[in-house]
Amino acid sequence: MKAEEIKKLDAYFKRTFNEKMVVKARPRKDDSAEVYAGEEFLGVVYLDDEDGDRSYNFSMAILDVDL
Repeated sequence: MKAEEIKKLDAYFKRTFNEKMVVKARPRKDDSAEVYAGEEFLGVVYLDDEDGDRSYNFSMAILDVDL
């Protein structure tokens, strides 16, 4: 993802969920970005650019020990 897209996603996560949310570029990957709550890794946002319709999918695993 381009830096401009990551900046927009970061603002969206902060506005929608919490000011502590941070979206960061992934090393060696250009189709996704990592999402953090402060220092804690939450999940990955993937870019879906199929058929010219651009969307983003957020994937977050929840471990049973965290419940």
